[in-house]
Amino acid sequence: MNPPSALLLENISHRYNGADSPLVLDGVSLRVGPGKVTALVGPNGSGKTTLIRVASGLLEASHGVAFVASGPLPLSRMSPETRAGWVAVVPQAAYLPPDFTVEETVRLGRMAARGWLAAESEADRKASEIALQAVGLATLRGRPLGRLSGGEQQRTLIGRALAQGAPILLLDEPTAHLDLRHQLEVLSLVRSLAASGGYAVLLALHDLNLVARFADEVFLLVSGRIVASGPPAAVLREDILTAAYGVQVKVLEHPVHRTPLVVPDGADPADVAGDLAGRR
Repeated sequence: MNPPSALLLENISHRYNGADSPLVLDGVSLRVGPGKVTALVGPNGSGKTTLIRVASGLLEASHGVAFVASGPLPLSRMSPETRAGWVAVVPQAAYLPPDFTVEETVRLGRMAARGWLAAESEADRKASEIALQAVGLATLRGRPLGRLSGGEQQRTLIGRALAQGAPILLLDEPTAHLDLRHQLEVLSLVRSLAASGGYAVLLALHDLNLVARFADEVFLLVSGRIVASGPPAAVLREDILTAAYGVQVKVLEHPVHRTPLVVPDGADPADVAGDLAGRR
């Protein structure tokens, strides 16, 4: 695995269809540091997925550059094998062949780093085993993907990314379509990987209360521009969120975790707080 390193995006702007098309991203700069979980939030269509693609090096921005602090080149100019050694991606929606086993899927992560035609080495097998253990799926290694829960499938995708040996993890809506238990399992895993493994994690999330609980830093995108950034308490504020999302919100203190608790207008904040307090 390459050593822990920061991901840097400098003045990223992007248009998909030439100079006359609207900007999808407009002057975005951010740093994702090792050992930290950095969250991208914002309304639908704000540019989060496009920014993840630029950060992965798979999409070259119209302007600006994405690079790794200790990497040799901008990410979009690296070879696929070199780039896979620095950045691993867990996509928003991925087709998983139902007959593939957990272990076979995780081992695919090694192919990204060594090339598709190279023979599997002992180092590859060891890296895959470490990834299986890290995501807690060693006991399910032989189970077909079609027989996994949504949370187990998501952990398999994270295991595949870990097997690459890249120090930077990009996740696009990793909790989409998961129930509450599996949302917490997946984000707890991501949090622990950053804290104990030194990974630099950039993830796009819609659920602001999960962001408040699991992120170290938050970047709020609106119409392709960063309008607020900082720790969750500095970004998840009533005035900022109301302006960004176009709906009145209340922000309370979570009665258990002491993190911001975002309540959309129409729900009684006192009732929500009381319900949560009653579950302690």
